[in-house]
Amino acid sequence: MGQKKLKRFAEIATFEHVLEYPENTGGKWNGFFQNNHPISLELACGKGEYTIALASLYPEKNYIGVDVKGNRIWVGAKQALERNLKNAFFLRTQIGMIEKYFNENEIDEIWLPFPDPQLRISKSTKRLTHPVFLRKYKQFLKPDGYIHLKTDSPVLYQFTKLVIEMYHLDLFEDSANIAVDLPQNKELQIKTHYESLDIAKSKTVHYLKFKINKELPTDLDDELANRTREIESTQDARETEEEKKAD
Repeated sequence: MGQKKLKRFAEIATFEHVLEYPENTGGKWNGFFQNNHPISLELACGKGEYTIALASLYPEKNYIGVDVKGNRIWVGAKQALERNLKNAFFLRTQIGMIEKYFNENEIDEIWLPFPDPQLRISKSTKRLTHPVFLRKYKQFLKPDGYIHLKTDSPVLYQFTKLVIEMYHLDLFEDSANIAVDLPQNKELQIKTHYESLDIAKSKTVHYLKFKINKELPTDLDDELANRTREIESTQDARETEEEKKAD
């Protein structure tokens, strides 16, 4: 491990607004923030761009950036210190363990800005909008709490729409192109490091805002897997054929 990373790991261990794999934090988050303001999560926060930007926009709300990479968290945590943002916190852990850190109804909303789309069909259960994860979020998200997905991946966008449709979740906003549909939404104008890279090469950003105030029956998961495999396999075949024609 490089000296730069070692230095950052040592430094975040001293930050009072960063917790690394903590225990018994459920029900204590308002105490950490020393107020009773609503709490939002940014999952897979990377360098914490959304956490920092939202905390700056809304000082009357609390924000927690969650990621497993301490080297990335250091960037956001450092900015929070430099800007004196008392409403920005960071939690270092795996998203697969997220339900262990919060009590029922403790979180008001969840942001998923540019998460890894896990493009391989075999890894679709690792997508952060898969029912496996939504069931975890439901354990601590308030019934009227929103989930915000922002992505440049048409695969993740369409997959999430399929999940919303199959499990009869409440969809409040659906934009295939936020630049066209929601240009004035200041929350969606925030850009993450990965968004600036334009990995999908589409220059189009999709957005979904929905709730999970319903149960997600596990007996639908196999059907979801089958439909995902069918849709995405067909799409892959179509794109391959188009590439051959272009050559």
